[in-house]
Amino acid sequence: QVQLVESGGGSVQAGGSLRLSCTASGYTYSSYCLAWFRQAPGKEREGVASIDNNGHTYYADSVKGRFTISQGNAGGSLYLHIDRLEPEDTAMYYCAVRGDHMLCGSTLRSPINYRYWGQGTQVTVSS
Repeated sequence: QVQLVESGGGSVQAGGSLRLSCTASGYTYSSYCLAWFRQAPGKEREGVASIDNNGHTYYADSVKGRFTISQGNAGGSLYLHIDRLEPEDTAMYYCAVRGDHMLCGSTLRSPINYRYWGQGTQVTVSS
């Protein structure tokens, strides 16, 4: 059974950096899509970045140049390095796995395309 646990969130001033981590267990896919989503109060959950087993990455336009997604342990670990944080980045950040040997495709996909989710880690950015 796949379980995902996020960590690394916290409160930081604008312009600072954070590194979010997600550890996965019960994960044995050879082909996969991993992603980070975020959801701010009153807003829809949105994809920010994804990566597949080939290392192909995809980013939302709003975070390109500041966010970097990476993986380790054959997909057992997922990371999101955030530079130059902005107040607009404040949100609950979730990691997710699409599951069932499914790749990401050619672009970011909506939350409905992901089967397994962590419970989130809060990022709060003050100005």
